[in-house]
Amino acid sequence: MGLLEEEPRRLSAGQSRCPECGLPQDRVATLEQDWALLEPDMNPLAHTVPAEHRWIELSDGRVTVYGVCPPDQFQRCRIEHRLACPAQHLPDLWPWLTTLRGENARQVERQDAPEPPPPPEEWPDAS
Repeated sequence: MGLLEEEPRRLSAGQSRCPECGLPQDRVATLEQDWALLEPDMNPLAHTVPAEHRWIELSDGRVTVYGVCPPDQFQRCRIEHRLACPAQHLPDLWPWLTTLRGENARQVERQDAPEPPPPPEEWPDAS
């Protein structure tokens, strides 16, 4: 028998890299004891996202799909990274999502860009 803990341990959420584009994606537990891979730092207004793609964060840190229509006008939600992944070939679902995918593609290009050359050992005398 193991030690008895005050509270049950929870699996920790975190970030992982998308195998398609290499950008980070948040790994968040769902109510169904599964994981959702969500776009980091992206919290659009829920009414701008179709019901089947809205992930609402609960007070305990887990997420669930939020199909209430229409949602509260100030409710924020999360979206899956696969919808914002520049390596996925998806239709133009929403104009703001197309813009996000374009920005993510530019971020991937910046990651793959070569490092700038190091500064010279001695700077020229500019006085």
